[in-house]
Amino acid sequence: MTRDDRWIRPIRPAPQAPAVLVCLAHAGGSAAFFHQFAGMPADVAEMLAVQYPGRQERRTEASITSLTELADRVTEALMPYTTRPMVLFGHSMGGLVGHEVAARLTTAGRRPSALVVSGARAPSRHRDESVHRRSEAGIVDELRRLGGVDPAFLDDPELLQMIMPPLRGDYRAIESYRPVPGTPSPVPITVLTGDQDPMVTAEDAAAWSRHTSGGFALHTFSGGHFYLTEHIPEILAILCDVVTGAAKAAPDSPRNLDARLEPVPGRGGRND
Repeated sequence: MTRDDRWIRPIRPAPQAPAVLVCLAHAGGSAAFFHQFAGMPADVAEMLAVQYPGRQERRTEASITSLTELADRVTEALMPYTTRPMVLFGHSMGGLVGHEVAARLTTAGRRPSALVVSGARAPSRHRDESVHRRSEAGIVDELRRLGGVDPAFLDDPELLQMIMPPLRGDYRAIESYRPVPGTPSPVPITVLTGDQDPMVTAEDAAAWSRHTSGGFALHTFSGGHFYLTEHIPEILAILCDVVTGAAKAAPDSPRNLDARLEPVPGRGGRND
């Protein structure tokens, strides 16, 4: 299986680690967001992050405006990394992408060991929104509401011109996503949420329990949508626990991991 280096960025290289932690960023975010979590011990997991098209070194590529298509592409890119137990960790949009990727990997016989979702409403708690249709000023207002971005950055016209196309594309992907009801996933889900998040209520976070038959845990932190930047040690501890448990539960030999690359069917959601 050939690795596509455009999609996967090393955050904490550790090829001998017993497991892999794959990080998926929020709307407008990039793989670089997860460098702040590089304290993951190398004997626990190799830490990787997905780099979406349209940002940083992929800024000349068009962003993908369908969440299901994005999940298809991410799944293909992750296939070569499934020779070790894998945990998916997604923040905001990345949580939904992770949910869809977990479904695709499971269908392909490469089920991830766990999914950790941060700052995201459960798919069953979908609400109609239209941020992607707003003017540039309207999208900037949304970014100010959510926080997580340096205000000076939002006042720089050149920087805004650079980030606006992928950001608008990401919002379109989220807001056009319509999850298809189905059987709960066998992948255990751990949810992290901020108690002052303007996008995700306590009920939105707890509703993830309906989407798994493999175990559920919910951790609430003080803070808003980007609460996690204020709780890095605590979140790293949770991630270490989840990954360590996944590695211990995995069989000694790889799971269905011969040289064959099975087709990756799209499933779990649709985009209008």
